[in-house]
Order: sequence, then structure tokens, then C-alpha cells
Amino acid sequence: MAFSRFRPEATPTARIGLGLAAVGRPGYINLGRARDLPADRTPGAMRDRAHALLDAAYAQGVRYLDAARSYGRAEEFLAGWLAARPDAAGDVVVGSKWGYTYTADWRADAEVHEVKDHGAATFDRQYAETGQLLDGALDLYQIHSVTPDSPALTDRAVLGRLTRLAASGVTVGLSTSGPAQADAIRAALEVTVDGRPLFGTVQSTFNVLEPSAGPALAEAHAAGLTVIVKEGMANGRLAADSAPPEVRRVAEAHGTGPDAVALAAVLHEPWAGVVLSGAATTGQLTANLAAARLRLTPDERAALTRLAEPPAAYWQTRAALPWT
Repeated sequence: MAFSRFRPEATPTARIGLGLAAVGRPGYINLGRARDLPADRTPGAMRDRAHALLDAAYAQGVRYLDAARSYGRAEEFLAGWLAARPDAAGDVVVGSKWGYTYTADWRADAEVHEVKDHGAATFDRQYAETGQLLDGALDLYQIHSVTPDSPALTDRAVLGRLTRLAASGVTVGLSTSGPAQADAIRAALEVTVDGRPLFGTVQSTFNVLEPSAGPALAEAHAAGLTVIVKEGMANGRLAADSAPPEVRRVAEAHGTGPDAVALAAVLHEPWAGVVLSGAATTGQLTANLAAARLRLTPDERAALTRLAEPPAAYWQTRAALPWT
């Protein structure tokens, strides 16, 4: 299995994927979770919510599904859905990530929710855990949240393991975070095996508030990597009443929601391969998918680009978002 199975033209909405960060665990930093999720967030309740989202996503043409070891029970929920939906399992492309360990013990108020480690021992443990759940279904395995100083880009033991994984047929990718995403992306492009890039995908934060990684993502696309965009709605800052007036005005002009406008702005980028929805409800998912049909005018896109914040300020705001 490999990410090369992904076909963006398979359905009208195939370029929008579903990320499971918001429904694999009781706590996350997206705005509005108290409104979007039940107060009783038991594993069973969150599993049912995840399965309802996956059903709705598949029915509406979504074909890329994104999880991570640190998303609580997201891989477990996804594996259960794939087992129950053999009709869908062959159509979807599945990605997950290693490098963060979930430590919240199913508590939204935990002091520490996840711990980062990009060492070989963590890869060995987490790939084994992922394999137990997603054996035979995993197309893409990504290093989670690479920064320019991440040892994963230079550690020979880690790179050897990733090279062997890629040779086995699983696509190897990375995700990035922080104000220096562009530096991390460019450093990753320098990692080669037999003269070819090791990484087949890169997943980065990009939205109208934080577009700084754009030029590096264009370079990654030109180098043959598929670009996956996360946090296109800035963890809820570009959705509903939290959206800036400029986004709401464009949404009103098109008769749609601010979330669709935010995602459409990303989809308009020629290098964007997949743009993730982080929906927590089926209603949010349907609203997000309207982005696939939305065509923004040049003037509207120009107005949205003026919302960009300095990267350091954006990431400082993100770091202050509470886990709820």
C-alpha cells in the first residue's frame, strides 16, 4: 500500500481529506469543542462520533483519512471503521504519524497531553503499535511535527528505518509545525536515498493567517512531493463567529460559511494536493466540503492575503489555545 493510490480526481471532493485529531481523544485545542462534542466524551461516544464522521466523509467523496499515534484512539477508531466498511476500505487512502506519544490518559484536563520524541526507539514502538491496528491498510507514515532542529532529519538510525519502510511500499512523509516550517520543509527536501527524495509527502500548516510556508511548499510540490495542508481553518479561528470580518464578507457574498472560504483559499493554491478538514460534527464536515465547489475571485483572494500575521505571533496565539 502507498500514498500513490490517492487520486485527487476520484470525486469532486477528493482533494479534501478528513483529519481525526478532533475526535480521537476528549481534549484538543480547536475552538468551540464544548458546543461541538457531547459533555460525556467516553471512548464509546467518541468512537461513535468518529465513525459517523467517517461514514459521512466517504459518502460525500472524501478519500484521504489522516490519523496519528498521539490522537488518542484515532487509529483504533479508524481501524474499527475500516473493518466494518470493507466496501470503503479499498477506496480510501490512510495516513498516520509517529513521533508524539499520547499521555493524557483520556482526560481533557491533563497537564500534558502529548510528548514528542523523534528517536529510533520511539519509531520502533509506535510503528509496531500502528501496525497492530492498521496492518495492511497503512499507505502513508509521517514523522509528526518536524522542526528545523528535529533529529529525525539527520539521525542515521531513524533514516535507515524510514528508508526500509519506503522500500516495503509504505510512503514516508513528514508534518511540520512552528514559525520556521519553511526551513524544515527545505531541510527535508535535502534528505535523499539514491539521489531521490526520501519523503513522498509533506503536511504543513497553511492558512490565510499563516501562509509563510507557501513558497517552500511550492518547492516541495515541484520536487514531486504531495502537499497535505493541515489547520486550514487555524484551529477554528477562521470558522463561524470567530472568523475575521473579511472572511465573513466573502462567505456572505457566496452564500456559504467562513470555513468553506478559508479552505477554498488553500485549495486555490496550485501546489495544494490535499487539504484536511478537522470537523468534529457531520454538519461541519458538509460545510467544509462546500469549499471544493467555491471559486474565489482574484479580488477576494487578494483581500484574504492581507489577513496574514507574522509567523511568530500566529504560533504564539496557537500555543495559548486551551485544551478543552
